[in-house]
Amino acid sequence: MIEDWGLFAGMVRDGEKRYRKAGGRQHEDNADLRLRHELRRPHQSWPLDASRAISRCAIPISTTGRIWPSPPSAASWTGCSWPISSGVYDVYKANPAPTIETGAQIPVNDPLISISAMAHVTKNLGFGVTVNTTYEPPFLLARRMSTLDHLTKGRIGWNIVTGYLDSAARSMGLDQQPDHDARYDAAEEYLEILYKLWEGSWDDDAVLRDKTGRIFADPSRVRAVRHDGRYYKMDGIHLSEPSPQRTPLLFQAGASARGQDFAGKHAECVFIASAAPKAAKPIVEGLRRKAEEFGARSDALRILNLLTVVVGRTEREAQDKLEDYRHYASVEASLAHYSSSIGIDLSQYGLDEPIEQLTTNANQSALAAITKQAAKPVTVRQITEQMVLGSRMKPVVGSPEQIADHLQMWIEEAGIDGFNLARTVAPESLTDFVDLVVPVLQERGLFKADYAEGPLRQKLFGGENGRLTASHPAAAFRHNRT
Repeated sequence: MIEDWGLFAGMVRDGEKRYRKAGGRQHEDNADLRLRHELRRPHQSWPLDASRAISRCAIPISTTGRIWPSPPSAASWTGCSWPISSGVYDVYKANPAPTIETGAQIPVNDPLISISAMAHVTKNLGFGVTVNTTYEPPFLLARRMSTLDHLTKGRIGWNIVTGYLDSAARSMGLDQQPDHDARYDAAEEYLEILYKLWEGSWDDDAVLRDKTGRIFADPSRVRAVRHDGRYYKMDGIHLSEPSPQRTPLLFQAGASARGQDFAGKHAECVFIASAAPKAAKPIVEGLRRKAEEFGARSDALRILNLLTVVVGRTEREAQDKLEDYRHYASVEASLAHYSSSIGIDLSQYGLDEPIEQLTTNANQSALAAITKQAAKPVTVRQITEQMVLGSRMKPVVGSPEQIADHLQMWIEEAGIDGFNLARTVAPESLTDFVDLVVPVLQERGLFKADYAEGPLRQKLFGGENGRLTASHPAAAFRHNRT
């Protein structure tokens, strides 16, 4: 099942029409920046260093439903991605009613269906979608992701999650979700099956398309994947021929100890959600050490921190915009979302009562952020003040120059590679960032001015063909290693 904030893809078409009418490459670049928001800045193949890592800013479209009443923009967008979850937020007040009343990530549709349409009207936009390994059969996911990699010409990414909602488990016929670490154990086996399908079922030269000999593919170069493990059993040939990337670009958002082990082994990009650079730095360093332990270079991992930005042409304008947004924000929706994230019903606490429960079976890193990693136990009042616009991160508010200063400070002090920008109002928050902040970053040499060619992985990491490197565990399942 699809989980949580889902697709990171942007909004498309309108700006592409504008640049085509205007003509010229510069108009094309501006339109791409405005529309696609070029999530995770992966269209960059420069070597890693703090001076320009902001060029890989990730800009997911994460609908929280907490300020949906805000007046819509007049811009005409023909494609938009929405988050999708395999369950509803029903921990707060032990009831889904607050979630339904406020529209907090419900209703949600399947974002995978919209990707091919958005890919058709874009050229450089990368698409990332979150899919839950706990409920989605690996054989079916392998085919869908390969299909999308073909349709997008290699611009698909997958954010790997194991879930955190008991409501999702009940929706899938279980009494509750498996234990946290057991979900990761199963996910390890899940990834092994996918790697076998994506990397090993078809050789690179299996497809012949020999019209004269009337041979589409050489059967001797196509093989069934046989797996008989603790959690999964299968025997079948991958139903898609090799796609541009074979394995989609791999993201992972787990920040627990078990999640970091998993990320170090499998992920190419990792989302974190630290409130300050000082708190993020040890997480960043730990993730890079994990990557090295599993045979990758420390700079082979791109780490993106969650950030909410409210920008105006002046600081005063930004503050006015923040106050306007606050009129539409819902505290109930924020608490409903956060309660399900940490697995604790926050309605049971007084506003100034500290939250001291240290373990649940939900999102352990989100819980640790307000308990184990906090200087002192956090209260519900502090959570609502932090989530003033619904995001877990207190918004950074200011002029374009102030926002650019803040981003640069994060890069230099935390050692991250970019940002996961949580949008507040669509499409206004994203167009504001692109129109106001990006030019400042470009002037400082901190943001790319052009797009790299090739599949999504190649845009981000360079290389020749957009495939996973030989050091990645997926490479062990290749039959003709190139």
